[in-house]
Amino acid sequence: MYDALTSRYTFPCPGGGDSRVALSDFRELSRLPGAAHPAVYRVRFACRCGEEHLGLVSHDELDWAPLGLAAGSFLNLMTSRLEDVAGELTDLAARRIQGGDWPWSFFCYPEERPRPVFPSAFFLLTPGGGSLGLAVRCPACAKVSVNLVSEPHVDVPFHHDHEIGVVEHFFADEPERIVDEFAAELHSARFDARRLRLDA
Repeated sequence: MYDALTSRYTFPCPGGGDSRVALSDFRELSRLPGAAHPAVYRVRFACRCGEEHLGLVSHDELDWAPLGLAAGSFLNLMTSRLEDVAGELTDLAARRIQGGDWPWSFFCYPEERPRPVFPSAFFLLTPGGGSLGLAVRCPACAKVSVNLVSEPHVDVPFHHDHEIGVVEHFFADEPERIVDEFAAELHSARFDARRLRLDA
């Protein structure tokens, strides 16, 4: 389902064939009740056919596969041998995390600080004006923050925007109200135009 070398998820398109989408093409993520190992997420994604469709993705595919932990092998043209790429990518990811560089980050408005996060904490993504509105439930305080980031900030592990936009608003805890508040704040004049540096 996830290809670590192209950073794309593959979902079936009801119109026929498969759709290969980036994480930034997801529009809504919600964990399904029941299964825990692995957890399963329902994803609404923007398909290349122009429509939005639903798909399912496991916790492992969502949070760990983008790090290349199951990337498989490739044909090394210099040696004419199949070589494992997963081991090398796993080692690289582990060393970066041990060094304090987390694969994904966001700015938690209630705590007023950057936080490390995994994609399973994302629940709404909205494109607009070359940026992506990203609603994240903080794993530390469980509150919702909305950041305005670039697509690579979401799609490419260990790529962090130097500056992000932050919606200065405390969102409700009810999922239905969060969706309405998210849309209203993202399109309002109250959106904070100042930029916050994540590396500060």
